[in-house]
Amino acid sequence: MRRPQFRVAAKQGRLREADEIRLLEAWIDAGKPARGTKPPPITKSASAAQGKGKGGAPKAAGEYTEYGACTLFDELPLSKKTKDGLRKAGFKEMSEIQRAALPHALCGRDVLGAAKTGSGKTLAFVIPALEKLYRERWGPEDGPGCIVLSPNKDLAGQIFDVFKKVGKFHGFSAGAIVGNRKGLDEEKAVITSLNILVCTPGRLLQHMSETTNFDCAQIQILVIDEADQVLDKKFQEQVDNVVSQLPRVRQTLLFSATQTKSVKDLARVSLKDPEYISVHEEASTATPDNLEQYAMIVPIEQKLNMLWSFIKRHIDSRTLVFLSSVKQVKFVYEVFKKLRPGIPLKCMHGRMKYEVQQAIVAEFKESKSVLFSTDIFARGLDIENVDWVVQVDCPENIALYIHRVGRTARYNKRGKALMFICPEEERMLEKLKATESKIPIYIKKPNTEKLEQISQNIAAVLVKFPNLQQLGKRAFVTYLKSVYLQSDKEVFDLSRFNMENFASYAASLGLPVTPKIRFVRHKKNVPKKYMEDINVKQMKRSLKPEVIEINPRADGNLIVDDEDDDILYPKESKADVNMDDGLDDILYPKESTADTNTEPEKVTQYVPFNF
Repeated sequence: MRRPQFRVAAKQGRLREADEIRLLEAWIDAGKPARGTKPPPITKSASAAQGKGKGGAPKAAGEYTEYGACTLFDELPLSKKTKDGLRKAGFKEMSEIQRAALPHALCGRDVLGAAKTGSGKTLAFVIPALEKLYRERWGPEDGPGCIVLSPNKDLAGQIFDVFKKVGKFHGFSAGAIVGNRKGLDEEKAVITSLNILVCTPGRLLQHMSETTNFDCAQIQILVIDEADQVLDKKFQEQVDNVVSQLPRVRQTLLFSATQTKSVKDLARVSLKDPEYISVHEEASTATPDNLEQYAMIVPIEQKLNMLWSFIKRHIDSRTLVFLSSVKQVKFVYEVFKKLRPGIPLKCMHGRMKYEVQQAIVAEFKESKSVLFSTDIFARGLDIENVDWVVQVDCPENIALYIHRVGRTARYNKRGKALMFICPEEERMLEKLKATESKIPIYIKKPNTEKLEQISQNIAAVLVKFPNLQQLGKRAFVTYLKSVYLQSDKEVFDLSRFNMENFASYAASLGLPVTPKIRFVRHKKNVPKKYMEDINVKQMKRSLKPEVIEINPRADGNLIVDDEDDDILYPKESKADVNMDDGLDDILYPKESTADTNTEPEKVTQYVPFNF
């Protein structure tokens, strides 16, 4: 009896794959770069010689492209399915980080890679992950073979999209754990058959603890994106628990825009003789070369006037605006929307559902508009053609500054960044301009003659919409709280402000009176991120008594309102509950406050995909 045709075709396909894998392994072994080496700069002669052998003749079968000559993905020892996926997605030429990292990663070495934002780091680990599983003949019955850890759900979703594009012609199954709390049971039902998991540390640890038969003992490759943040103390316990349940014999890839070589950090993830690849280490700047960076000294009470004036003069630009808290984002978005600047406005923050965030990002990609955001947007998210990044509030450190401005000038395109600095925070400018920071930032003097004063307009809006007045009070408090809890007291010190500053700032928000501020004295409820950095008693002594009133009540508390961990405000007393009752329900639908980074039991939605 003749075999069914599809069985014959399947067998022939497996034989072709086996032959291809043998060829790829021989190719990789023959072209394996020496340890510690980087590809030389691309020259015209090297570019002209692409795809040619000795004497300019075409390369013969079995003659491999030399390591230093590889500039195209087609010249690498990649499977046909991966090359087809790259070609279909429009990826042809390699970036610097890809040229440097891929040859080492493809031959199985651990890699610690650092490159400027927008340089193509995602492909530098997506391709090795797909190729590793392909050469191992991985299938659904083998379970998880690759884990990609991301610090937040938005970046995880973006990485998953790249896997879908490049892995389109492979037969792997993959899952991105990025949604709401209701998808846990669905995840448990299928997670054991997924080959590639893109997730946050907390959610992965939850499945390791709760999901029956979920076994990571056969993991072939571990990837940590934004490694500097994932290895931070904020994730320390979760990452340590995850790594302890993975096999020690595996490949590990770490990538970030700002990298760590801490022996302690590297030991935690069991890196073995890693290749340190920092393609921009000798660059004159730590930010993209095509990025113009400016700063303005702006008094706290003039920030909204300056922001409004900027938006009105750049209505044909795609602008991303960073503020330090959810309440500020909501307030500025709602008020500016009522004032109608003449350009579409959008806002995004960590309390929104993942689907809502993705819809906003998609809209922002398609049209010229202004997007107000917390630092949820600062890392990893990839949007081309952002014209301006405006930082209304000072970043907490240089690393965050680099990530914020890295949302523009991506993939060698031009971009501009502007930062507002209060006179009390000028120390941050000194740090940014220091030689070792490699940040070419220029001071621009505001043109006060063209500065539009909108405080009275905002006040009129607040009179017409009383709920916005309560939101304004919260925005006022959350901003000062975020400054108060910063660890770098050389830059962030509320004792430099006086009551006149606070009153003027409140008036600039349209508030008729300055909200009363109370800070707690008890450390036990302060987030872990700040436990080692904050000496509350010392800070209390350093603050002027007329500026801050310390709340002596034992039941005082701080709660985290946003997954960015920088949105802190006091719980309202019972007497204040009616003031804000129904505020968020009127302005916004109820949304989960789950923090994917710190509360794994509250994360996420399962999004399966078969390539």
